[in-house]
Amino acid sequence: MTATPVEIERKFRVRKMPDLEGLTPFRVRQGYLTLPGDSVEVRLRQKDDRFFMTLKSEGGLERLEYEVQIDRTQFDTLWPATQGRRIEKTRHVGRLSSGEMHELDVFDGNLAQLTLVEVEFPSRAASREFIPPDWFGADVTSDKRFKNKALAMMECWHEP
Repeated sequence: MTATPVEIERKFRVRKMPDLEGLTPFRVRQGYLTLPGDSVEVRLRQKDDRFFMTLKSEGGLERLEYEVQIDRTQFDTLWPATQGRRIEKTRHVGRLSSGEMHELDVFDGNLAQLTLVEVEFPSRAASREFIPPDWFGADVTSDKRFKNKALAMMECWHEP
């Protein structure tokens, strides 16, 4: 489970791909057990050879998040229930020159033209004070079209 159940995170489009040298890549596939109208999201995630189940509340900048590690058998048992609500991506994790950790997501498959970056903060104040580097694009934190759950249900990526 995460150290704190509150996640304060901003999400941005990527204006220009940064240098990936020095970043740690992970292959990620995730699927959603919940449906579009559900008020919470329950997701399964495989991150390389580790498996997780996560519960997230609705919200934009600040959301409740509970995550537990599960084993491969549990993951494989539940994975078929996510059919039609899945994404695959490579996540590159690194530290910005300003000190914050970032997660750069390069999507595959039907979302192959999309690249997003997320930055998690210890407080709302820190998130407001954050000055994005020049390779960041538009802030899409509050745009529900860029939530992973919404992306997982798209048949293909269409530029908004």
